[in-house]
Amino acid sequence: MKIQQVDKGWQNWSGSQQAHPEIFQPRQLNELQKIVKSHEHIRVVGAGHSFSALAKTDDVLLSLDHFNGLLAYDEAQIQSTVQAGTRLSELGEALAPIHQALINQGDIDQQSLAGAIATGTHGTGMDLPCLSAFVEGFELLTADGELLPCNRQQNTDIFQVGRVALGSFGVMTKITLQNRPAYKLKEQIRLCPIQEVFSQIDQWKEQHRHIEFWAFIHSDLVMLKTLDETDEIVQPRKETWPSEDALLTLCSELTRRFPVTNAYLQKLLGVFVKPSCYVDWSHRIFPTPRKTRFNEMEYQIPLALGLQCLEEVLATLRKHHVPMFFPIEFRYVKADDIDLSPFYQRDSVSISIHQFYKQDYHAVFHLVEPILQKCQGRPHWGKLHSMTATSLRDLYPKWDEFMTLRQQLDPQKKWLNPYLKQLFLSGK
Repeated sequence: MKIQQVDKGWQNWSGSQQAHPEIFQPRQLNELQKIVKSHEHIRVVGAGHSFSALAKTDDVLLSLDHFNGLLAYDEAQIQSTVQAGTRLSELGEALAPIHQALINQGDIDQQSLAGAIATGTHGTGMDLPCLSAFVEGFELLTADGELLPCNRQQNTDIFQVGRVALGSFGVMTKITLQNRPAYKLKEQIRLCPIQEVFSQIDQWKEQHRHIEFWAFIHSDLVMLKTLDETDEIVQPRKETWPSEDALLTLCSELTRRFPVTNAYLQKLLGVFVKPSCYVDWSHRIFPTPRKTRFNEMEYQIPLALGLQCLEEVLATLRKHHVPMFFPIEFRYVKADDIDLSPFYQRDSVSISIHQFYKQDYHAVFHLVEPILQKCQGRPHWGKLHSMTATSLRDLYPKWDEFMTLRQQLDPQKKWLNPYLKQLFLSGK
């Protein structure tokens, strides 16, 4: 089945990336293979939740929306095989009847599974790596239409490298995940003085399964969130009015129209945010409704440099009176062994900068990015950054090995759009 959108075109979730491709939505594997064989340049899109131009193309854009759902599971190994286009929001409910759950997850669940895997998307937790590290195998549709099983026994070189490949190896059609038995989490959110966080976070990060906080430019308080396993009875998250998301939209609009109000609004954090405690199954606790659109830059900083990096970011944004209401998110991610993972061989702190989608993000990110790079940061592949192959090569010890394998799989550069050529090939 082909869907062509000449008039409306395509844009990502935030609207920052726009294009006019020919869009295909195949329903069957043989249709997908025919499309791949008959077109010279293709990009694959999931939910369009990447802020970078990974999916942007005026050639062919391939949607896997019809490739969704649970295909098989292994009760003994606690593994599941899932179609690659499955949304994370659907995956938790699909795993619940077989008493399995994802080992970790982020607080946004709108992404497709393949998109989250390909970009090294993550949650938070000192002992928990990104989602890609839980992949036990995948089926890859290559540029010539061949289907390759990639796992720890077959095509192991492609499996090892291809778990974070930005869609540059081919099309993931199905993915096998290492899960765990279903479990409940207790979510606690409270305001906390930022100086207390700075002095205690090294201890707290070892005491909680998941911990993160949001720091505001003009407030001495941060929002601190912890998640811990529990056997307590379910106490589901309650609807509040106005919701946290509605307040975020309102404050972002006020800051956009009247920048002078930003500091005042942030100092009212104690009025807006009240302590909360909820218990539910993991797939219902992890995600938080995020309807307020934004653009985002995120870098992964070596663990030891995380707090001082955040301190400098906050001071710089405050000094320049940046009209940004969104807080800065601070998380922990365990190292992995995937060549192009931002967490390759490095326990990391993840620092995320958000700007309301109606406001220009360039000035904000221009101020912050040099600080993140000075602290040896590696950019999140699905988020905005300015790095190219020349500077990225120094951050990834196996950069050249990855590029050699990519070239072998796709010598005609079928999967490379202009953005990926800039990331992978610039400076050569």
